[in-house]
Amino acid sequence: MRSVDEQLARVIAAAVRPAPVRVAISESQGLLCAEEVVAERALPGFDQAAVDGYAVRSVDVSGANASPVQLPVVGEIPAGSRQPRRLQPGQAVRIATGAPLPTLADAVVPLGYTDGHQAKVTVNRSVPSAGFVRRTGEDVQTGDVAVRRGASIGAAQVGLLAAVGRNKVLVHPRPRVSVISLGEELVDVDRTPGQGQVYDVNSYALAAAARDAGAEVSRVGIMSADPRRLREVIEGRLLLSEIVVIAGGVGGTVGDEVRAAITDLGDMDVTRVGMHPGSAQGFGRLGPDAVPTFLLPANPMSALVVFEVLVRPLIRAALGKKNPYRRAVSARLLSPLQSTKGRRGFLRGQLLRDADNGEYLVQPLGTSGSHLLASLAEANCLIMVDEDVTEVSVGQEVLVSFLAQRG
Repeated sequence: MRSVDEQLARVIAAAVRPAPVRVAISESQGLLCAEEVVAERALPGFDQAAVDGYAVRSVDVSGANASPVQLPVVGEIPAGSRQPRRLQPGQAVRIATGAPLPTLADAVVPLGYTDGHQAKVTVNRSVPSAGFVRRTGEDVQTGDVAVRRGASIGAAQVGLLAAVGRNKVLVHPRPRVSVISLGEELVDVDRTPGQGQVYDVNSYALAAAARDAGAEVSRVGIMSADPRRLREVIEGRLLLSEIVVIAGGVGGTVGDEVRAAITDLGDMDVTRVGMHPGSAQGFGRLGPDAVPTFLLPANPMSALVVFEVLVRPLIRAALGKKNPYRRAVSARLLSPLQSTKGRRGFLRGQLLRDADNGEYLVQPLGTSGSHLLASLAEANCLIMVDEDVTEVSVGQEVLVSFLAQRG
């Protein structure tokens, strides 16, 4: 039986990052930047008012703290104004937030520091030079790197790309993942199951898990295990995917038919991995491009756990993430649990936080049955139990891995 760590090392070694592509910045969120984005213009591009108020020379209001200063208001500059204005000594101009400062003005007096009059304004407080002014290049100078290569593009990065005038950016694209579900007993969710039939859970659940990991997903759905037809489908998906996931292709007659279908497409290692649930599984690299391909258990809960432990890190590595693994923390167990000797347990749990001391607490969910999907839907973590541990008592520390957080 191969260890989880050994199997994971084999999987991660197969990670290949797709070639960078240039996309619209609106499509770049969640991806890694593949270039140094250099600002071709300063940000802000001109001296502008940081608040609504009056543009002035700071020297003209320097004594306002001791004695209010009156200045004639000689005009108004709205945001977006393209008309150049020049301020004379002893004058003020009404100005809106974001509007360009007139020549000679070096400060803005906020409305709250004045009486707000239109023709002649009384200033009650002084402002220093550059007070309430956004200076040219204060945020980004021309030639500065606005977004670095390898940076994860989130909302702030998208905003910055737009601010420096970029409508497209070079990124590492999402790996394409194809999900296939096998089983003569399966029917799609838009049909009523007959005697002995069940709904196809795997293709939907695994496609959702791959999408959550950051992949571009093609849910192929239910496929016949007929070797000839299955081979045609797998060959087609290998040409269109960076990762292929086949659920229900490990054991029994179906497993034999799957191996017959792919026997000369590459090396597929079907083995038992020292984990539970999901011990029986396969991994190989198929097709001319040696595409990483997984054979997962037919049981949906087992398939999802194997996906979480092995497939998700591969997707994250293919995205270029420096750390492809979920965050893990130590937590104190609230109920006893049992685990299978010789296999690393990945057990469902609900992670909590002690309001008094901030300590992590974890409540095991459900029994050890690998068919119990409902408890996984309630879980927000996996409790990881070492191979040589069979029982964990209340109050003991265990390592838990976060699952997707629900809002």
